[in-house]
Amino acid sequence: MFEMSDYQDAVDYIYQKTNKRPKVGLVLGSGLGVLADEMVDAVHLPFKDIPHFVKPTAEGHKGELVVGKLNGVEVVLLNGRYHYYEGYRLDEITFPIRVMKLMGVEKVILTNACGAINTSFKPGDLMVITDHVNLTGNNPLIGKNISEFGPRFPDATEIYSKRMREVALRVGSELGISLQQGVYAWWTGPMYETPAEIKMIRVLGGDAVGMSTVPEAIVAAHAGIEVLGISCLTNMASGILPRKLSHQEVLDVASDVRESFGKLVQSIVAKI
Repeated sequence: MFEMSDYQDAVDYIYQKTNKRPKVGLVLGSGLGVLADEMVDAVHLPFKDIPHFVKPTAEGHKGELVVGKLNGVEVVLLNGRYHYYEGYRLDEITFPIRVMKLMGVEKVILTNACGAINTSFKPGDLMVITDHVNLTGNNPLIGKNISEFGPRFPDATEIYSKRMREVALRVGSELGISLQQGVYAWWTGPMYETPAEIKMIRVLGGDAVGMSTVPEAIVAAHAGIEVLGISCLTNMASGILPRKLSHQEVLDVASDVRESFGKLVQSIVAKI
């Protein structure tokens, strides 16, 4: 388990490289790293160089922290993330979120590429996350609580900010980008779900399923950071269509929607 001093080590290193103090954080999912290239006056810091960060192994995740301006707003951006299936502890997966908190981040946008369970959705849709279902049997807050970040028993009534969801929907309407809304189910991976498991998740109320985001959202909400989650629905989940799933399909569809995704997130950043 990390101590408060470990998080401060990482912040001190970042502050050696930049004097920017962003209030907005971004986490980019598989194939969605295009926004890192849109930043200006940017400082790029590889995860491997930041104390206590580890290098992501997932394809489509570059593994760098970027501090700069996006659409005129100072942001800190994670171009890539860690996943449970990579073998990392949950405190390692969520370490960057707490570093953002110590940097002064007050709002975070978490993005991901995931599979659609709701059959009214289609690949290429963007979904605003309204809530989540944790199917992993684990939680990043298990263990010693660091009270400087938040309480031992945090409320989970509104992990995904209603105010920020409304901003996202309004921005989508202004840009002519249709946004779905739904519940995101967190699956450990790396194996995709079986058709029977997808049926179970649908019964439990899941509209989409993926292998990330939820631990970051829990830790961010625990620390008092306002959270917005946006999923890029890259495929229909297992058993819905008569074909097998592949990670290449995820990357291809994410690439196809990166322009509209980029416009949406940049506009949201300016509004929040």
